[in-house]
Amino acid sequence: MTSLLDHPLISRVTTPGLTSQAPPRPAAAGPVKRVPLIIAAILGIGLIIWVGTQHGAKYAALLSVGLLLGFALFHSRFGFTSAWRQLLAVGNSAGLRAHTLLIGTAASVVMLIAASGIGLFGSTPVVKATPIGLPLFVGAALFAIGMQLGGACASGTLFAVGSGQSAILITLFGFIVGSVIYTAVYPAVQNWPEIPGVLLSDHVTWFGSWAITIAALIAIAVIARRVQNRRTPPPTGAAPSATGAARIIRGSWPLLVGAVVLGLLAGAVLLVSGSTWGVTFAFALWGAKFLQLIGLHPETWAFWQEAKNAQALSASAWTDKTTLTDVGIMIGAALASALAGAWTLRASIPWRTVVAAILGGICMGFGARLAGGCNIGAYLSGISVGNLSGWIWAVFALGGTWVGLKLRPLFGLGNPAPTDSIC
Repeated sequence: MTSLLDHPLISRVTTPGLTSQAPPRPAAAGPVKRVPLIIAAILGIGLIIWVGTQHGAKYAALLSVGLLLGFALFHSRFGFTSAWRQLLAVGNSAGLRAHTLLIGTAASVVMLIAASGIGLFGSTPVVKATPIGLPLFVGAALFAIGMQLGGACASGTLFAVGSGQSAILITLFGFIVGSVIYTAVYPAVQNWPEIPGVLLSDHVTWFGSWAITIAALIAIAVIARRVQNRRTPPPTGAAPSATGAARIIRGSWPLLVGAVVLGLLAGAVLLVSGSTWGVTFAFALWGAKFLQLIGLHPETWAFWQEAKNAQALSASAWTDKTTLTDVGIMIGAALASALAGAWTLRASIPWRTVVAAILGGICMGFGARLAGGCNIGAYLSGISVGNLSGWIWAVFALGGTWVGLKLRPLFGLGNPAPTDSIC
């Protein structure tokens, strides 16, 4: 895959259509990577069958949705980290405008499902207001700082690992460590000041909530476009791609197509599981289960003694929604990248970048748990159900992005270049 990124942790690919100027024509996709494809296919099919046999069709379906999420994330190179970095650094708002389409699609599907009360496999859609206060403010900003240092968001970390970017495992490791640190110090932060959350549907019905959300997203898209028109950022590169029908499985998708597909799949997560798409709780769970494996007892910590968390820790990880979709994303990205001829291992990185990746992952892990979610669980899912907290998360995350841009040069990381990372 052509190297166009400025971050050593990730294969340098860019998203087509990110500027008002015409991007270069993409090169042809490389030959299919047969060995990674076969391994990913066997692993994906085998896990779906095993999970379905051991735990039921609902969990197999969640894993399948995760595979589709990974497939779509890779092919659309859909990003959150780079979207905000591009916006603040060079005025390129195309990534942010794609966010509005993603969230608008998800909101249309998610709110319809929530309003109907209908779910699959016996699930009942449950939507709750998220508290607003200091944990949300600090957590969102800290998460965004971590994104800029770690080089990927929560979903981006997963699909980068799946597509062969072995070095991004450092960020994932930091993510898990940060999540575990939060669960260990939970008593020190659980009483930070906050007020009850606001769910728009509780005040203006689900239709009113949808209408307000869509109107706000349209307004943001219009303003973002005007910002870009004033800045006139230079054109970005183009990821290698196939042509014709082969583009669906071998090429890079238009960014807006990826936004719609991901929005629909976010609705599928709610339909199957009864709760909205999230990513980062699994990292805390994996860390706790590893500590148990080596003889420690995180189950005695206050965080894991709360009823819902205790239940998750005592049960198989293969019945945890976020574990299933996270693992599915990695396998789906592996399938997609192998088909596109883009799967490859890259592990040689500068030591300062390693430090940034670990610190960034820790900030994201701690920040996500503090804020009650990440760019997926708090931002995308929050806004898509009409949670006021989702909008507030976005504001503080933009502030954290600005801080992260100031910190990147300390670790030898460049600031955009309009061609930037996949997440």
